[in-house]
Amino acid sequence: MRLDLITIVVDDYDQAIGFFVGALGFDLVEDSAALTDDGRPKRWVVVRPPGGETGVLLARADGERQACAVGNQVAGRVGFFLRVDEFDAVYERMVAAGVEFVTPPRTEPYGRVAVFLDIAGNRWDLLGSATR
Repeated sequence: MRLDLITIVVDDYDQAIGFFVGALGFDLVEDSAALTDDGRPKRWVVVRPPGGETGVLLARADGERQACAVGNQVAGRVGFFLRVDEFDAVYERMVAAGVEFVTPPRTEPYGRVAVFLDIAGNRWDLLGSATR
């Protein structure tokens, strides 16, 4: 058993792909045409961190209820955790790519951490080893 995908609701597929692939360095695994239950066009867009098993399904908001969830999928809490081997190098690359960090890097018992926002405004932890 494994967790295959999680969904992040976004405003725009292409902007989200640009962020996850360009700024975060994820791989674009799939971008296929699909249809909603009532026959309207949508896309099946999956991105995944290099070497990761769990992917992120980027789902464009469809309707007012979903639009309200963009950027607030976990009620303002950190809801996503990106573990990296080379924390400082990845942090610097993300800053250079324009990723918005809302906390500076700090060391906690569970590792190095800095909180950043994704393209939709969801909060993520960038996590590295506790040792520098």
